[in-house]
Amino acid sequence: MTAVQLTLGDDGILVAAMDLPGRPMNVVGDTLMAGIAEAVAKLAEPAVKGLVLTSNKADFCAGGDLDRMSTWTTPQEPFEASMAMKQVLRALELQGKPVVAAINGHALGGGLELALACHARFAIDDPRLKLGQPEVKLGLLPGGGGTVRLPRLVGIQQALQICAEGADISPQKALGMGLLTGLAKDRDDLLAQARAWIAANPKAQQPWDQPKFRFPGGDARSPAVAQIFSIGPSIASAKSYGNYPAVTHIMSSVFEGGLLGFDAASVVESRYFAACVLSQASKNMIHTLWYQLNAIKKGASRPAGVAPSKVKKLGILGAGMMGGGIAYVSAKAGIEVVLLDSTQEAAERGKGYSQGLLDKAVKKGRSTADKRDALLALITPTTDHALLAGCDLVIEAVFEDRAVKAAVTQQAEAVLGADAVFASNTSTLPITGLARASARPAQFIGLHFFSPVDKMPLVEIIVGAETSDATLARGFDYVQQIGKTPIVVNDRRGFYTSRVFGTYVMEGIAMLAEGVHPRSIEVAGLQAGMPMPPLALQDEVSLSLGLHVADQTKKDLAAEGKPYAEHPGMRVVRQLCEIGRIGKKAGQGFYDYAGGDKALWPGLATLFPVAAAQPAQRELIDRLMFAQANEAARCFEEGVLRSVADANIGSIFGWGFAPFHGGALQFIDAMGAAAFVARSRELAARFGPRFEPAAVVVRQAETGGRFGR
Repeated sequence: MTAVQLTLGDDGILVAAMDLPGRPMNVVGDTLMAGIAEAVAKLAEPAVKGLVLTSNKADFCAGGDLDRMSTWTTPQEPFEASMAMKQVLRALELQGKPVVAAINGHALGGGLELALACHARFAIDDPRLKLGQPEVKLGLLPGGGGTVRLPRLVGIQQALQICAEGADISPQKALGMGLLTGLAKDRDDLLAQARAWIAANPKAQQPWDQPKFRFPGGDARSPAVAQIFSIGPSIASAKSYGNYPAVTHIMSSVFEGGLLGFDAASVVESRYFAACVLSQASKNMIHTLWYQLNAIKKGASRPAGVAPSKVKKLGILGAGMMGGGIAYVSAKAGIEVVLLDSTQEAAERGKGYSQGLLDKAVKKGRSTADKRDALLALITPTTDHALLAGCDLVIEAVFEDRAVKAAVTQQAEAVLGADAVFASNTSTLPITGLARASARPAQFIGLHFFSPVDKMPLVEIIVGAETSDATLARGFDYVQQIGKTPIVVNDRRGFYTSRVFGTYVMEGIAMLAEGVHPRSIEVAGLQAGMPMPPLALQDEVSLSLGLHVADQTKKDLAAEGKPYAEHPGMRVVRQLCEIGRIGKKAGQGFYDYAGGDKALWPGLATLFPVAAAQPAQRELIDRLMFAQANEAARCFEEGVLRSVADANIGSIFGWGFAPFHGGALQFIDAMGAAAFVARSRELAARFGPRFEPAAVVVRQAETGGRFGR
C-alpha cells in the first residue's frame, strides 16, 4: 500500500493524500517521500493541470521520523537523508505546474517543510490547528528546507523566530505573516479553494525562482538584517550559555543561506542538520522529551486493567494560590469545582485567581467574555462542607502541617461518597502518614502540583503504602484530564521532586558559606542550564519554608529514632531567617526587592566573606549538577522512582533540570557511569559524603550498565 493516495479529478487536478500505512500520523521518511515522488512523476503527464497535497489522516504531517534518526551514527546518514528529501521537494516546485498544500490538521517540522515547497498553502481556520518548526525543542533544526524557504517567504527575522523559538503558530497568525495563502472553514472548502487557486495560477512559480526575487526585508548582506545577526548570537548565548548548539546552527544556516543561492543554501542547511542530529544534546532531548514523555502520556506509569475515569465534580480544600490554581486548571477542563476555605472572603479570593487570569486572556484577545463567565460559573467558593457531596475527587491544599491536614481530611470524608478519592497536595509530608487520618487509606493519594499551577506542566502522583491501583489510576486520569503530565512515585520523605530539587538550592547556599562569591554561584546555575540560579530560586520558594521543612524532618526522624544529617547550607538559611530575610515574599532574602528591582543583598559579603581564592566555574557547575543527579539515582535505588522516564521527565518538568541533559538520570547515562563515579568521588573527597556516588551507579560502572535503553 502506497503512502500517498493519488486521485485525478475530472478537472485535471491531481489530489495527493498522504496516508502513511501503519502509523497514526504522517511522518517524513523514505516511504512518504517515495509516495510524493510518485505524485511528482504523475504531475508530468499532459492531462494533469496541477496538484493538491493533503492528508487522509487527522493531521497533515507531524514531522520527521525520529525512529529513523535515532539509528544514525555518522554525519553522512542525516546529510544524505536531508538532501534526498530536498531533491523530491525541489522537483515538486520546479516541475512547471501549480502545487497547493491543503492543510487539514497540524503541519509541524517536516510537515510544514512539505507545505513550504508548494506554491500556495491553505489551512482550515481552526485555532487548535498548529503550524511551526519545533525541531529546536529536540535539539534539531529543520532539515527539509525550512531555514532556506522560510527566510525567502516571510523574511529573515521572522524565519529566525519561527525556527529558533519553535513556537506553535495558529492559522490566523500564519496568514498574517504570509506563511499561508488563505483560510478555509472546513475540509470541503479547503479543497475547493486549493482547486480554484490552481485554476487561477496555471504557471505558478515560487518567489525565489523568479528572476527579480528579493528577500522580504533584505538578504543577509542588507544593513537591517546585518544588525539582527550582529546582536542575535549574543542574545542567544545570554539565554542558552552555549548549551543548545541547535540554536547557533539555525542562526548560521539562515545567515549563510541568506548569502547564497537556493541550492547552495540547501546544502549548507543539510550540513548543519547533520551536526545537530549527532550532538549529545539532541540525543538526550529526543530520548527523554520524545520517547520517554510519549510513553508516560500513553499511560506507561498507569496501572493496567483499570477502566478509564473522568472527574465530573472536584472539591478543593484551601483557596490559597495553590488551591486557586488547581481550581482554574480544573474548571478550564470543564470540571465543576467546589473551592472551600475557612472564610467566604478567602474562598472568593481563591476564585479571584481564575478571574484575574481570564480577564487578562480576554484583554489580549485569547478568550471572550462569554467563555470567561462560563468557566467562572463552574467554580463555587464556599465555607460549607456539605457542598462536597457528590465530588469524585477532593484535593486538600492547606498549610504543610499534619494536624491541619488531618482535620480537613476528616471533615471532608464525613460528606463524601463511598467511591470518592481524597488527595493531598503536600510537597514533602509522607502520604502514608497523612493517610492515617483517613477512614479509607486505600482511596488516599498524593497529587503534588507545582506553582504556578496554570503554567507548570507536571503533577507528581505519590502512592502511599495502602493506596490501591484503582485510586492511582483515577489520579493519573485526572492529571491527564486537566492537561498536565503525570509522574508516579512511591512514598518517601520529600518524595522525588522536592527531595532532589532541594539538593540544587542547598548546594548553592553551601557555597556561599564557603566564601564563594554569590554572583559566581548564580552564574554557575545559569551556565549549568537551570532556569533560575539557586539563591534566587530559594528566595522564590522562601527561606522560612525551607527552614520549616528541615525542622519538621528533624523532629520526625527523632520520633522514629533515626539520625538527622543537616546539609551545610542550612546554617546559612537559619542565619538569614533570624534577621528576617526570609525570601521574596518579605522583600528581602538573598536578594533585595525594593521598588520592584532585584539585586543581591550587599550584606551577604559581611555575613559570608568572599574568599580570596575563588573556585573555577566548572567546579561550581559540577557541584550543582552532580548533587541533583546523584540524589535522583538514590531515589531510583531506594524504589522512590518507579521508572527512568518518571525520573527524567519529573526532573525537567518539575524543577527545570537542564533540558539539554535529558533529565537527571540521562545526565549520568550520557556521561557514563564510570566517569560519573570518578568525578563524584573527587567531589566527595573535597566537599563531603553527600557526593559519594549512589550504589546503583557504582554497580553500573562495574558492569557497564545504564538507566535507559
